[in-house]
Amino acid sequence: MFKFNSSGFFSTIPPVVKNIIIINVLMLLATFINEAFMIEKFALFYPASPLFKPYQFLTHIFMHGSFFHLFFNMWMFWIFGTTLEQVWGGKKFLIYYLVTGLGAAAFHTGVNWLESLSFNQIEYHYLLITPTVGASGAVFGVLLAFGMLFPNNVIQMLFPPIPIKAKWFVVICGVFELVLGLSQTGSNIAHFAHIGGMVFGFILVKYWQRKGRMYF
Repeated sequence: MFKFNSSGFFSTIPPVVKNIIIINVLMLLATFINEAFMIEKFALFYPASPLFKPYQFLTHIFMHGSFFHLFFNMWMFWIFGTTLEQVWGGKKFLIYYLVTGLGAAAFHTGVNWLESLSFNQIEYHYLLITPTVGASGAVFGVLLAFGMLFPNNVIQMLFPPIPIKAKWFVVICGVFELVLGLSQTGSNIAHFAHIGGMVFGFILVKYWQRKGRMYF
């Protein structure tokens, strides 16, 4: 991992959160330099696509389509991930982040497969050439864990600017993503990946709670 000895705001971010943010920033810079190469090699393609490689299930988590896409994901990740890493420690937090990211990709791919059963040739061809990028599934998993561990912590929303308990914020986000996923055909946002991250996050948190491994 990268090591920084400088003081200031950045040095207060726990190491796993910090390094994941750095990797995402570097991947976006590389995408700006050679977008075609980065998308073809590291974005996630549907498994039936000739562009698909198994490692893309992991690499696409560190890819983003634009600066604002990266900024929003990493902002949310920093806010909620910092607390989780401080509570769990770096190793457990990294495991959780990767499991939810991979789970989100698997969930998204499964939904694509179900939808493809009714596709015509043009729709299926579009599916094969459409890449998926972003840490959003893992970030929604992080949000879910924060809501489960700190359900009564108050979050100050920006739009609308009102305070809300974390548990209700998570519920609202989950319902919102489900409604959008079911209603928006042809959307370029992988709503079911967001739901998948939350589902796998819920399963993993419950598993750790049952095994008594939540805080170590």
